Amino acid sequence: MTSLKGKIITVVGSGLIGRSWAMVFLSGGYKVKIYDNEPGQASGAITEIRKQIEELQRAKMLRGNLTAAQQLSLLSSHDDLQQALEGAFFVQECVFEDLEAKHSVFHEVENLVTESVILSSSTSCLMPSNVFSCVQNRTRCIISHPVNPPYYVRLVELVPHPETLPAVMDVAYSLMTDVGQAPVRLSKEIDGFALNRVQYAIIAESWRLVQDGVISVKDIDLVMSEGLGMRYAFIGPIETMHLNAPEGMEDYLQRYTEGMKRVLNTFGPVPDFSGEPAARIVKEICELIPAEQQHLTVRRERRDQLLMELAKLKK
Repeated sequence: MTSLKGKIITVVGSGLIGRSWAMVFLSGGYKVKIYDNEPGQASGAITEIRKQIEELQRAKMLRGNLTAAQQLSLLSSHDDLQQALEGAFFVQECVFEDLEAKHSVFHEVENLVTESVILSSSTSCLMPSNVFSCVQNRTRCIISHPVNPPYYVRLVELVPHPETLPAVMDVAYSLMTDVGQAPVRLSKEIDGFALNRVQYAIIAESWRLVQDGVISVKDIDLVMSEGLGMRYAFIGPIETMHLNAPEGMEDYLQRYTEGMKRVLNTFGPVPDFSGEPAARIVKEICELIPAEQQHLTVRRERRDQLLMELAKLKK
């Protein structure tokens, strides 16, 4: 596909994910119009984006080939939706995770754009068939689910509506690749998409192990951060299987299939994440984190710093 650089992308919603998407698209040389229905929110988002982009340039972590000033020159804020959508070829919706709110957004947007404009949602858990149920032309609709924070964690799940045209998936895939993300295609919609289904499986078994007194919160987190996570930051579970046996995947399956099935059959029911186990786990987490680091903003800043360092390693 011919590069679409210089074309316009409209980001609807100026919260954390909207600002992050704007930064990602700017890094690829796209003009970005950011819109919010709350007066002043979009202009406030530009102030925050400017601060982050300039900090990234100072830290030599700014993505793309353009300087901070060049990227910021491509950004504009809008309180009027029609003005924000003018000239856009791709609309990235980033409002809060509420089906009615998304329906309202796409109903408005569809009435203001041509049939060729792609409508994309950032939803992390709502099915495309539900998100786009009020859209008349669903062939140009797609989920582009980022991982928070998108600027450092580059995966994007592309999930089609049952009526989405293959060409729309191709354009979204090319766009995400062009801006330096790592898109993956789901061939059909499924509850939780791919990332959250894998993530929830890990969370559920980790929770069960702590709940049943098998291991502490601290140590189950170390199982991931100093074990599985060290592998999975660079190679995925299927490739790990292939590399973990002398003769590759077929050898792995011959060696470990029976053991895997035996262990998997011992997994318990889905936890309810409440009651005494939840209170005990919350208490244990609070005891592990020093008082000066317990504020969530501080923890998130630390998370982003670690992800930035990992991104450097993966370059």
